[in-house]
Amino acid sequence: MASCPSSSSLWTLQQQKILTLLLYIVTLFSIITSSAGCPYTTIFSFGDSITDTGNLCFGSPSPPSHGCLAPYGETYFGHPTGRYSNGRLIIDFIAESLGIPFVKPYQGIKNGDVRNWTKEEGVNFAVSGATALNVSFFEKRGLHIFTNDSLSVQLGWFKELLPSICTSSSGCKNVFEKSLFLVGEIGVNDFKLFFSWGRSVAEIKTYVPHLINAISSTISDLIDVGAQTLAVPGNYPLGCGALYLTWFESNNKNDYDEYGCLKWLNNFVEYFNKRLQAEINQLQELHPHAKIIYFDYYNAALPLYHFPTKFGFKGLKACCGAGGAYNVNFSKGCGDEGVKACENPSKYICWDGAHLTEAANKLIARYLLKGSFTATHKFGDL
Repeated sequence: MASCPSSSSLWTLQQQKILTLLLYIVTLFSIITSSAGCPYTTIFSFGDSITDTGNLCFGSPSPPSHGCLAPYGETYFGHPTGRYSNGRLIIDFIAESLGIPFVKPYQGIKNGDVRNWTKEEGVNFAVSGATALNVSFFEKRGLHIFTNDSLSVQLGWFKELLPSICTSSSGCKNVFEKSLFLVGEIGVNDFKLFFSWGRSVAEIKTYVPHLINAISSTISDLIDVGAQTLAVPGNYPLGCGALYLTWFESNNKNDYDEYGCLKWLNNFVEYFNKRLQAEINQLQELHPHAKIIYFDYYNAALPLYHFPTKFGFKGLKACCGAGGAYNVNFSKGCGDEGVKACENPSKYICWDGAHLTEAANKLIARYLLKGSFTATHKFGDL
């Protein structure tokens, strides 16, 4: 991780870079609270651990220690909630900004562990470890996975629950015109699987159209059911994450940028995000009556990694882990016996290697709610 440059001219340039990023404002908060004088009162969400508020923990016969046991949740909730952080996620901060309850997990509602859910609240279908692609995609290529909580499965859960939310097309229209649909982020677990099976970046790029199609199909299906406003996040700069810095640690200095992030991995994520944005643009043209917003998680998070001290952070290490250069140990991780979290998680960007702290989630959510790092093909009369 590079410290502040000694050259004043270079530092001025870096300040300008920050300002350029932070001044890209298209006020999302006004989007989600103004339009037709109808603030959104409901959130329906799909994705993986970045958005999961408890589905994996509630839906597993033997919940994993990772995410489901202390010290997860210790900062805000005081106990584990199934969120992969020490506290609130981006979806929680979005809910707070709208003045609505945190979005409850579908699996907890289904099995009765969450008993105070009402149909006016919305539902979270995101599951930690979920892939964009179905298990059949992997199996056809001789690749085996042990879970199938893909986007299409989550969409199926949504449709199963739909009669409990609304019973007529007009009733659904009334609910969904006040609903924000959060689709993602998703795809990281697909990439992790491909990398773990030794696939090259060149080969994985050939799978990207399939991932984009899976996300696009989900968006289209939701619009067909009645969704009117959808936010679709891209992926984070994985090359700055403690898990990936440990996994792909290299002796070649050229693999890293000046901030200590893996260039090749971030380049790949940018490749994916650009294609996702292009697909969103096409979908917006096909569905002009809907509002499809791109959430730029990548550029919202990047300044935190590039200039950590400016945001009160220490650097790239994980807060909760079992040692190593980035406090990531693949044989033992956060939630396992004997593994402790750092004393002050608010000083860290990374919580457990793969996920962010509440402090980082809060900053990213703030940017998104201000409209920084959001985009849509057509704003129309928003």
